[in-house]
Amino acid sequence: MSVEATLSDRPAGSARTLEQPARVPVVADSPVADPGPLGLAGFALTTFVLSLFNAGVIGNLALEAVVLPLALFYGGTVQLLAGMWEFRKNNTFGALAFSSYGAFWLSFAGYVQFIVPGLPTAEVHTATGVFLLAWTIFTAYMWLASLRTSGVIAAVFTVLLATFALLTAGALGELPVLTRIGGWLGLLTAALAWYGSAAAVTNSTWERTVLPTFPLGK
Repeated sequence: MSVEATLSDRPAGSARTLEQPARVPVVADSPVADPGPLGLAGFALTTFVLSLFNAGVIGNLALEAVVLPLALFYGGTVQLLAGMWEFRKNNTFGALAFSSYGAFWLSFAGYVQFIVPGLPTAEVHTATGVFLLAWTIFTAYMWLASLRTSGVIAAVFTVLLATFALLTAGALGELPVLTRIGGWLGLLTAALAWYGSAAAVTNSTWERTVLPTFPLGK
């Protein structure tokens, strides 16, 4: 039996199936909501609570443990998730920032809960200073990158860099006054991050600019 005869005996359309590759249906990418407001909110709230103690607004340091669950879940886990969604949106800056500062809060919670109790009391300030110094270095180059994002984000990173620098110097030099100033700058950082979060979610909901973020030129 010839090939021609075989094809002629098939229902219409069968020959086309043999001659052309089957088409694979293309599924459009599902839209991903902007994770930025979530990441900024998690960062702002946790920074705010810790900075209340660093600034001396709350003097009872025994209450500082309230920061740990926030650092573990909201500042840490939620911010880390926001970073993963930023990867999905192809936003390199947001992905690196939220993932890293999410890891900062997770590592901070682990450091305070599990490491500090086992350190020699006289050396805790050195260990804390080294921990903060590493994050100061990271924040320095993220600040540089932030100068091409928006005025609000650049302001967050400018004040955050100063906050980390002062907290680092305060810890390494055992200078409580620098830690306290760093705490006040931390409160300002939290306020700026909250504004960025509020602006993003409000502008998205209202579908127009209600709270400006001052985009910087590319």
